[in-house]
Amino acid sequence: MGSAMGSDVLDLTFAALADPTRRAMLARLASGEATVNELAEPFALSQPAISKHLKVLERAGLISRSRAAQTRPCRLEAARLQEVAQWVAPYRALWEDSFDRLDALLQSTQPATTTSTPTPKGKRHVRKP
Repeated sequence: MGSAMGSDVLDLTFAALADPTRRAMLARLASGEATVNELAEPFALSQPAISKHLKVLERAGLISRSRAAQTRPCRLEAARLQEVAQWVAPYRALWEDSFDRLDALLQSTQPATTTSTPTPKGKRHVRKP
């Protein structure tokens, strides 16, 4: 399952995506540029910890930062995510096929639905003491 994405780049990208804080930052950037302070706001992390997360994302090519006056707005780099999606695509067909086969197996092993027959009137189960 070949890809234009090199092994080193793939390792950096998946390592960056493995952290929930970094994924949350990417999700925020999907709606537009944000400053470092805006990205840090939802997290109870120190500024150095936020900075480290951003460096990991930047090194993986998932974000870019520019200079605008005193701020360094961050921007999502969707091309890298597209490369990840292309790398995963052949595997998606495999797991979808597996789910389809599992669904077919489950459907074939379910007992046929039977209609319930009413209990004849007048017959009750009486508990004996």
